[in-house]
Amino acid sequence: MDHQRTVFLIGAGSVGDDEQAVFTLHVNGAACNLKCSYRDKVIEAEEEDFFEALFQIRQALEVDGLLPFCYGASANVYPENTVMEKSRGLIACKVKTGRFPQESDLVDIFD
Repeated sequence: MDHQRTVFLIGAGSVGDDEQAVFTLHVNGAACNLKCSYRDKVIEAEEEDFFEALFQIRQALEVDGLLPFCYGASANVYPENTVMEKSRGLIACKVKTGRFPQESDLVDIFD
């Protein structure tokens, strides 16, 4: 069964500040499929986890000058091996300088 998440897009410019994209998540065996629908366009990525799939989609969105407004697109959020394996990349870790990650640093990449 597919799951959908709606995320605001930064850099919408003249289109409007409240532009959104709908991300559709699907697991197909070992593959994580992610589809991003926005502006009557669709970008798809298939990777080992959703964090990497979101990274691929972020690169494609940059062509339109857009960036998803979510933790998965944050400069200080990184995958953490054990958590990534258990969550298929849907949970990542906020990194804080000079501090070991805590459980409270775990975030949903689409939040």
